[in-house]
Amino acid sequence: MRLILNVLWFLVAGLPLFLGYFAAGIVLCLTIVGLPFGVQAFKLALFAAWPFGRVVVTVPGDGGALSAVGNLLWLIFAGIWLAIGHLLAGLILCLTVIGIPFGIACMKLAGLALTPFGKTILSVEEERRMHQPHQVVVSGL
Repeated sequence: MRLILNVLWFLVAGLPLFLGYFAAGIVLCLTIVGLPFGVQAFKLALFAAWPFGRVVVTVPGDGGALSAVGNLLWLIFAGIWLAIGHLLAGLILCLTVIGIPFGIACMKLAGLALTPFGKTILSVEEERRMHQPHQVVVSGL
C-alpha cells in the first residue's frame, strides 16, 4: 500500500516539491553561510518525494545551540511560510476521503519544514527498531 501511495504522491505532489526543495538546496549551497540550510533543503526534498512509510524523528543529543540558531533563522526566513503552505494544502487534500493520506503527508512535511535542524528521517521499520528494548545475550560456561 505504501508503494502505491508513494507513487501517486510522487506524480501528484512529490515531484514538484522535490524539484523546488532541491533547487533551493543548490542555491543555498553556493555560499558557505547557506551550506547548512542547503543540507536541510535536501533533507526536505527527499522526504517530500517519498513520504509514506517514513517518520521524522528528533535526534537526542543532536543539535544544541547551533541547531537552535539554525532553526530560528530557518523558521523566520522560510519555515513558517513553508509550513503554512503545507498545512493549507493538507487541509484541502483532507476534504476528500481519497485525499486524506496525502493531506496527512503534507502535514508531516509542515512539521519538518518548521524546524528541520536536529531531526532525521527514518523508515517506519528503523524507528520501531530504535524503540525496541535491546536483548542482552550472556553466554554461559
